Amino acid sequence: MRKRDFLTLFFLIGVFGCWNLSAAAILQEATEENLERPEIISLLGIKHFAQPAEGEALAQLKMDLADAWEALQDKPDDPENVILYGRRLAYLWRYHEAIDVYRGGIKNFPDHFMLYRHRGHRYISIRKFDKAVLDLSKAAELNNRDFDIWYHLGLAHFLNGDFEKALSAYESCLGVSEDDESKVAVSHWLYMTLRRLERLDDAIKVINNIIEGMEVEENQSYYDLLNFYKGQKSAEDIFNIEEASDLELATIGYGIGCWYLYNNDKATAKTHFEKIVETKYWPAFGFIAAEAELFRMK
Repeated sequence: MRKRDFLTLFFLIGVFGCWNLSAAAILQEATEENLERPEIISLLGIKHFAQPAEGEALAQLKMDLADAWEALQDKPDDPENVILYGRRLAYLWRYHEAIDVYRGGIKNFPDHFMLYRHRGHRYISIRKFDKAVLDLSKAAELNNRDFDIWYHLGLAHFLNGDFEKALSAYESCLGVSEDDESKVAVSHWLYMTLRRLERLDDAIKVINNIIEGMEVEENQSYYDLLNFYKGQKSAEDIFNIEEASDLELATIGYGIGCWYLYNNDKATAKTHFEKIVETKYWPAFGFIAAEAELFRMK
């Protein structure tokens, strides 16, 4: 099935609520064909495919998708089910399909800020930064107290190289951060944004708010980087290129690469960015950012 056929089918399903098993079978057939095509063409012209996992892990992701589909069939008028189904597709790196799901959701629920928030995130994943900015700006209009909206809006501007607008979004994000995890995550990107704007004194003020003993698990890599920026840890303390996972390489490698960039060592920074884009975890923010840096260096 061609992509246009898929979109037409989804439009009918989304608008008229015909969430049934026949439609599910057709969608599955379309999906199997689409998986043979690249999910995205990167900013550097490289093809990347929807290959998030293997074996049992992949099977579990597919089971979760099937459960989300059933929930959507059961209650198609619940926007949370639309969001869940889109998220399950995204966990499989099927971002274009997720965007189509959110598009249908927005048609039915035009004032639901989370639909814009999630679609904006997935536009980042497929390297459509301008579209991400539009969606996330709309989400912020509908709810200006949501951490994830400001966080992703800041990222979209950052990836576009619009650091002034990224700064504004990240400052708003920091203003609604309620726990250490959130503060650490946004402080990392805020620090990098200020460094790109050559506002070193303000960047130092940001990292001075990062203290020992903060309760961080999910964003440990950002916490380590912030302590590296403070001079309390060395690059070797926080990063072993031989042992790092692809996600760690993207996250920490990008931060260290930017550190060299701020300090006028463009060649070493470029080497770090090139190592990142050789990995397989292409949806990672650090991967996308490294890709954007290399694109601008051309």
